[in-house]
Amino acid sequence: MNTIFQSLHAHRGALLVLSVILLCAICAPLLAPHNPIEQYRDAIRIPPAWLEGGRWRFVLGTDEAGRDMLSRLMYGARLSFWISAVSVLIALFWGTVLGLAAAFFSWLDTLVMRLTDVLLALPALLLAIAVIAVLGPGLMNMMFAIALSSLPSYVRLVRGSALGELQKEYVTASRLAGASTLRLMFSQVLPNCAAPLIVQATLGFSTAILEAAALGFLGIGVQPPLAEWGLMLASARDYIDSAWWIVTMPGIAILVTVLSVNVLGDALRDALDPKLRRIQ
Repeated sequence: MNTIFQSLHAHRGALLVLSVILLCAICAPLLAPHNPIEQYRDAIRIPPAWLEGGRWRFVLGTDEAGRDMLSRLMYGARLSFWISAVSVLIALFWGTVLGLAAAFFSWLDTLVMRLTDVLLALPALLLAIAVIAVLGPGLMNMMFAIALSSLPSYVRLVRGSALGELQKEYVTASRLAGASTLRLMFSQVLPNCAAPLIVQATLGFSTAILEAAALGFLGIGVQPPLAEWGLMLASARDYIDSAWWIVTMPGIAILVTVLSVNVLGDALRDALDPKLRRIQ
């Protein structure tokens, strides 16, 4: 635990940035200066306040429909974090169950691994697009599609870790003591597979943010008038030359958030993986 705190302290800049973004997302109804879907027809494509023609009423300017950019970014963070968190939890749960089942039951191993090979044969974004094309666009369908596209990595990770744990003496001792298979799976083996799962879930969170933004940009994810970073980019692409801030602001939000999560994921990997842990 001390190693984790030390590693996070070494990357306190990324932790601080992510904490601020997360706070803005959680407290968006309290911190946002305007309703994210309210249109101000007298303030269409207003530049940020520090530029000529800007107004301090709209600190980061307004978009092509006269909506406040700062408010939409805050609510977009709220929605992006929610989508990513739910997608990661779904993939983590089913990946853990299927990975443990494949490791403990040889008759399931071949079936599960062949299914993951099929999923891995398709790029994650293409698989998500195919799933949404079948189920239809929408928030819940998008979360399911993102979870399905990231499921193989969790399955293979849990299976590999569990197979390594099954060769150790404590598992043999538990079996001789009469422990049931379910007890072995979830009480003995799974806790010892937690470290790589935590790292994978952290890095998978940033991947889910990118996939959600990509699906929103393509118009098959979150639907208007909800504020979502990818959807904001899609609606602003015709104004790159005339109103650069409409495209730049959500792009910077995605970049900073994903970069911060990846830095913290690397920090957790260094702290939890003995092979990569720095010798003090």
